[in-house]
This record gives sequence, structure tokens and C-alpha cells, in this order.
Amino acid sequence: MTWPAPGICYGGDYNPEQWPRDVWDEDVRLMREAGVSIVTLGVFAWGTVEVADGVRDWSWLDDAIDLLHAHGIAVDLATPTAAPPSWLLTAHPDITPVLADGYREPPGGRNAWCPAHPVYRRYALRHVEELARRYGAHPAVRLWHVGNELGGGNVRCYCDRSAAAFRAWLADRHGSLDAVNEAWGTAQWGHRFSAWEQIDPPRGRHGAPNPSLYLDFERYSSDALLTQYLAEKEVIARHSAAPVTTNFMVGAGAHIVDYASWAPHTAVVATDHYTLVDDECREQDLALAGDRTRGMSPGRAPWLLMEHSTGAPSWQQRNRAKDPGEIARNALGHVARGADGVLFFQWRASRAGAEQFHSAMLPHGGTRTRVWREVVALGADLRRIAEVAGTRVEPARVAVVVDDAAGWALQHGLMPHRGLSYGRELRAWHRALWDRQVLCDVVPVTAALDGYDLVIVPTLLVVDDDAAARLAGVPERGGTLVVTYLSGICDADGQVIPGGFPGRFRDVLGVWTDEFYPLQPGERVALDDGSTVADWTERVVLDGAQAVVRYTSSSLAGAPAVTERPVGTGAAWYVSAALELDSLGRVVDRLLAETGVPRTVEAPAGVEAVRRVGPGGSYLFLLNHTDAEHAVTGSGAADLAGTDLLTGAAVAGRMLVPPGAARVVREHRTHP
Repeated sequence: MTWPAPGICYGGDYNPEQWPRDVWDEDVRLMREAGVSIVTLGVFAWGTVEVADGVRDWSWLDDAIDLLHAHGIAVDLATPTAAPPSWLLTAHPDITPVLADGYREPPGGRNAWCPAHPVYRRYALRHVEELARRYGAHPAVRLWHVGNELGGGNVRCYCDRSAAAFRAWLADRHGSLDAVNEAWGTAQWGHRFSAWEQIDPPRGRHGAPNPSLYLDFERYSSDALLTQYLAEKEVIARHSAAPVTTNFMVGAGAHIVDYASWAPHTAVVATDHYTLVDDECREQDLALAGDRTRGMSPGRAPWLLMEHSTGAPSWQQRNRAKDPGEIARNALGHVARGADGVLFFQWRASRAGAEQFHSAMLPHGGTRTRVWREVVALGADLRRIAEVAGTRVEPARVAVVVDDAAGWALQHGLMPHRGLSYGRELRAWHRALWDRQVLCDVVPVTAALDGYDLVIVPTLLVVDDDAAARLAGVPERGGTLVVTYLSGICDADGQVIPGGFPGRFRDVLGVWTDEFYPLQPGERVALDDGSTVADWTERVVLDGAQAVVRYTSSSLAGAPAVTERPVGTGAAWYVSAALELDSLGRVVDRLLAETGVPRTVEAPAGVEAVRRVGPGGSYLFLLNHTDAEHAVTGSGAADLAGTDLLTGAAVAGRMLVPPGAARVVREHRTHP
């Protein structure tokens, strides 16, 4: 695809309809000062354009697009279907979603529409048709942006229309009622279905406890939202050649929809990312989000950061401002991991409405604020590194496998430990690699794994035969496979695989689990590496594998906690315990030594290092997230040598990175 703007795209959501016309001229002047190259326009503007049923006022949007184009600023034009207008919701109040307990959401929220509602679909596509017909050929419109954070507010609807659509989806997926009964194991508690009308979504205060029903309803809900995206995309394509995308919400624990199945339908994978105030390592969560977004991008192509913040958002309990320099580190961290654009929500801080205290590129305090100065400085930095655009993150030798369905399965039903989150192990293993400056791709379970020396599979509760076979093939061809607890236990329908845990992975791992031992709050079990474990342990029986770490306390004393088995020309590891970071780090150190996977650089934990490569050369991103200066040297026999694009300084042998600083080194040597 043709990238929406030259170099690294820079900008954010722009909402001129919130401001008098004379403010717009100041906006575009300041955008030019900041180096803004693209803005997202019209995200919530449906009711501002279509003021009554079929009555539209395009004049302000015409003026805004023309003004931006006249000043060389590209437009990412959104379909405003995330916000049905008040007149439509008044005429058809049943458009809004229904919660599991039967409560119908009132108008005024985000994405206040049911994906299965035909009236909403008809009106939404009618408006998209008019929008695309009017602006599809406008030279300013370089990208189309369907809706906004689809599923953010309406990921599940439990109304009668959704129930009917769910039944139709089940018939298409399973083929017959008998197949549904078999897949869900409805003989349990005598819940066998004899007619489609007997099947409802998992309604009620606690919902139906059948985990297979839950799993299929999550899959249906993802597909229902995707259908809306595809319908709008099809309308746009009739009138415009510009690429079409939508903004995902990717993070460690984010499994709102099945993003991996959505990604092939986008011209460029785009995501939003916001740090959480209570996250003890926000910068690593940001890195994980970037690695996961890149892992979904076809061919690991550059992707787009559609939203992040210059400071405090508005939806957390105690919203946190960013420290000096953090705006640039966050933005450059996304670029390091493959983004060719960093956009914010939003350009100018809103005076009124739900997000009036959400940070912006142009804060309420205007151009005299620190945030504004850093926004302008970031724009200049992105222009300095513009040559990075179009390059790709160097090939990773480590993959971490994720699956939204596994996340859904783990959070529903009567699980052995109902307090475990899917993101826990994903985040922990990524953190251990991140601390060691080891790049990994976070890839969907459907991804090809041939190029990876080390493949880590955290809590993959449900797995189908194809995925299990591909994962088992990793050690057969000489790679190393690492599987954690609560993996391979259930098939794709959520049914337990008999014969002992970890189900589909028993044979390749050479172990089986006799019994789970979830730990109670405050309970800990010791390991022979000197550490302790909380939350999860298992009684593991060796069946061809050997123990690497053993339990030394509780009734599990002497039993294996971590095992290894030679397979083919590789190895398969099983981790039965929820290892804490120090213990997990020792396992990772051994894995890296055995597989020969190198660090990107030699540096202390807290210094992030990622390399992007292209035909014209390679670029090493260094981000110091600590409050101390650190020296960075090359890994192994490779010395650092090049020029820092941000400061112009020459680099030879090693580089001192000041506290909180970022560096982008154009290297003298070329990497494959």
C-alpha cells in the first residue's frame, strides 16, 4: 500500500466540530509547527453531519478537509459509525446493546449499538455510502478508518436479535444441533438442546457455566463486529482507492476480539495503546503491545499506532501524567518495534464532554506547557529519523504464541484457579526477554514457526490438532519449545483432553500432570533454585523428560517443577509453576545459552534495544527507561558503530545513554 504520509506519520485525532471556525486556523498553524503530517477526522461526527434523518450538513467537514489539504496535512477519514446520532437512538432505542443481566445500555456511551441490529446496519451503511461518495476521491484522504475501537463498549450484546444471530452462527460453525450438543458436552447437568430456539447467549447475573458455550459466544461476538467492519469497508471500496483499516486495542491481557483473524482484512494493521497507572513496568507493556501488533502484520510489515496519549488519559481511577521525556520514549518505543506512524488522542484538549480532562497534543494550557514543547520536539525527532520509515524490525529468533480464544477460555467457567489472567504468563516471559534485550515476535497460534529457534507457549488452554502438531514440530526440526501450565488441556471446543494434563502436549514434553495444586492467597512453595512460587503448582510425573527445577516444600517436595526432554535435534520444556521473575529469568538464561539466541546489545535491565533493518542500512533504537546513565555495548563480537540520528553524535565501541533518553543509531554495518 502507499503509506498515508511521507516518513514517520505524526498527528492525532482532530475534532474541529468542537471548536469555532476561527480556532481552526490556529490549529493548522500549530500543526505545522509541531510537524503534524496526518490527522484522524470525523470519528464521532455522524450526528454533526446528519442532523436529522437524511438531512446532512457537509459544509463544516468540507471546509476542514480543504483547510488541512491546503496546509499539506493528510486526512485519515473515519466512518463515524461508533456514535449513532441521538435522533436515530430516539427513533430506535433498541439499537443499544443489552448486557448479560438484561440491562439495556442507555444512549450516551461509546459504541452504543448492537452488531446484530438490522436498523443500525442499514443507517450506518447509508451514511458511509454518502461519506465515501463525497470524499472518496479527495486528494487529502489518504486513509480510511472504520468506526473506532470496535468492541470497546459493545463487544458482547445479549439481546434477542443477538441471540438469533448467535444461533445462526452456531448452525454455520457446527452444522447441526447434535454437533453443538457434542461440542458443548450438554449432557452435563442435563442441558441437552433439542431445538435451536432453546440456545441463548450466556445470560444472567453469573451466566451459564458451560465454558464451551462461553467460548463460542466470544467467537460469535468477534465475528459479528468483524462483519460490520467488512460491510463498511466494502462500501468505501466502491468510491475510494485509499487503504482501509480500523484501530485495534492490543495489550498483554487484551483479547476483546480475535484480532489475528481481523488483521488480514486491514490494509495496514493499526492499534491504540495506553499505559496503565498501576503497571509497575509500563514501558514493557508498551513493548509487548508493539511486538504483538507486529506479529499480526503480514510479513511483519510496518504498522500504525493510531492512538496513544501525551499524558494522563481520563478513564482510569487516578489518571497519571507522563514524566518529562516519557512522551518521546513511548513514541520511539512503538517506532522501534515496527510502527511507521505515531498518532495521539487527541490534537486539542476538549473543553467539555466525557473526555474533557484527557491529555492532548495541545493541552488546555496551550503552547506554554511542557507537553507542547515535547510534542514539538518529538515532531522534530521523527523528521530526523524519517529514513527509518519503510524498514522492518530485524527477524526475531524467539516467538511467543498467543491466542484470543485461549484468553476467553481461561476467564470463563469453573476453572481450577479463577483468579489467573491470560496475560500473566505472556507478560512474564516477555518481561524476562525484554530485560535481556532479546527481541521476540508475539505471534498468533496460526503463525508459521519455521524461522524461530525458541518458541514459548504460555497458558494456551485450548488448542486444535493443527496447532498442536505445528508446535510439536518445533523441537523435531531443532528448535526449542517451552510450554507453561494450563496449556494444551482442552480441544478447540473447550473440552478436556483425556489421559492427563497437559493434554495435546504430553507426548512431546515427556511429562504428565497427576493433579493441579493451585495455591491459596499467601501460600508459597519453595523451589530448589532458591526461589518460591505463588498461585500455581502441579504434581508432575516424568515420562521421558528430566527435571531442571524441583519443588522442595509442601506435599510436592521432590517433584519436578520445570522439565526438559530432548526431541529430534531440539528440546521440549515444561514449566508447571507460576515462576516469579528471578526464577523465570534463570530458566530464560539457560534457554538462551542452549539455543544460542543473542542479545541485541549488552546493557542492564531497563535499557531497551531494538534494531530495524532495510536495504539502505540498519538502525539501532536505544531507550533508557531508568533514572541512571548506562553504557551500551555491542553483543558478542559486534561493536557499536554509527551515527545517532537524534543528536548527530558519532558512536564507536560503546554508547552512553543518559537517564530517560532515547537514541537512534544509523549503524555502519549492514545486518541481514
